[in-house]
Amino acid sequence: MNAKEWLDAYARKLGTDPPSSEEFKQLLDLAGVAAHASQRVAAPVACWVAARAGVPPDRALEVAREIAPSDG
Repeated sequence: MNAKEWLDAYARKLGTDPPSSEEFKQLLDLAGVAAHASQRVAAPVACWVAARAGVPPDRALEVAREIAPSDG
């Protein structure tokens, strides 16, 4: 089972739709920002916090980028 198949099955069991391709990319980007801005464990928890807050992936990614330290 690949990631898409697993997420589709997981979403069905939870009674919701799986992420679209764009949402999937945004969630991976969000996880990357969280992991690189602090520690790796922040990645999955940042996605959970966004979901719990009812914030869509694009907005969650935007906020994460706002608080991440800049590289310059």
